[in-house]
Amino acid sequence: MTNTATLKVATPTDREIVMTRAFDAPRELVWKAWTNPTYVRQWLLGPEGWTMPVCEIDLRPGGSWRYVWRKADGAEMAMAGGYVEVAPPERLVSTERWGPEWPETVNTMVLTESEGRTTTTLTIAYPSREARDAALKTGMTDGSERSFARLDALLETLA
Repeated sequence: MTNTATLKVATPTDREIVMTRAFDAPRELVWKAWTNPTYVRQWLLGPEGWTMPVCEIDLRPGGSWRYVWRKADGAEMAMAGGYVEVAPPERLVSTERWGPEWPETVNTMVLTESEGRTTTTLTIAYPSREARDAALKTGMTDGSERSFARLDALLETLA
């Protein structure tokens, strides 16, 4: 079955971005794909041409995570953070930092399931409106939708 869902992006406050996307899979499976390094490195890649050679996840409150993406030309981009709340399979709260030039965000992912279909709601809280707007200008929503399309394909193979 092909998932025809699209990413919905909203800015409900001056400091938040909320991304909502549905998947044709049970929430336990979406949780597993979102939190297991074996699966994360297969779908969380953004634009074409990137790989994720480093995907470290210590999934517990107080634990940390770190991702490094690499382009074919050798360029790298890293992101890291920590876990604040881990409540499988429904809620994950973490911090995120792209590097010294970007402020830290607090990301809250909530998974809700209805009739075998899971809706992911990701709320990203920035320290200011300016930081939120700068993030939106990076093309993050396009990269997110490409990653979520890969997650659709992965979930089909895991079902």
